[in-house]
Amino acid sequence: MKSVIHPSPMRRVTPILTGLVLAALASPLMAHGVNENDKAFIEGASGVNIIPYMYLGAKHMVTGYDHLLFLAGVIFFLYRLKDVAAYVTLFALGHSTTLLLGVMLDIRANPFLIDAIIGLSVVYKAIDNLDGFRTWFGFAPNPKAAVLIFGFFHGFGLATKLQELTLARDGMFANLVSFNVGVEMGQFMALTVILLLMNLWRLGDSFRRSAILANAALMTAGFVLIGYQLTGYFSKGV
Repeated sequence: MKSVIHPSPMRRVTPILTGLVLAALASPLMAHGVNENDKAFIEGASGVNIIPYMYLGAKHMVTGYDHLLFLAGVIFFLYRLKDVAAYVTLFALGHSTTLLLGVMLDIRANPFLIDAIIGLSVVYKAIDNLDGFRTWFGFAPNPKAAVLIFGFFHGFGLATKLQELTLARDGMFANLVSFNVGVEMGQFMALTVILLLMNLWRLGDSFRRSAILANAALMTAGFVLIGYQLTGYFSKGV
């Protein structure tokens, strides 16, 4: 008796990844962009604004497709919540550290190059998920160290964008901390949705087979981000 073949869960995942790739192609070279309304608020605000900055932080995370692609890759083969928590904590630590220090100490770098490295983080995670490093080079980078290091770049990417705005010194530290709290709230919401979809997908028999295609799509998205940012660097950023 033939088994019934159900539609592959990959059909649900592919449109999501495709949409994120198209978003990268359609955006104005602003993986960490701040829209005009948010710019106007940030540049016009003074003093401590805890709730608005928490909202902006959460909004940045749930609309930041580069963050979501990387985090989706990080948790792709993590099945225990404590492992998910460990990796996400490392990413949050890196992200928060460079965001705070980058803005408070006015540490500057070319935003296109930083965002290209963020794209590289997506490529790295896809290759790691496919065990490409061991296959091609005979070794694999420490995954926790890699997540922490790339977390530094993800945070620094936003710092470079905030440095382009006129931030009031009054209340800056409290506002940045509030922003980071919002980022963590947005990250929690986004990860909850991603984990629910991922767990549903893992119930299917085709998960292992379609996982290769999903990570190939993830790698493609990373290369799109890298190419887009380097194009911006050579055309505008030098």
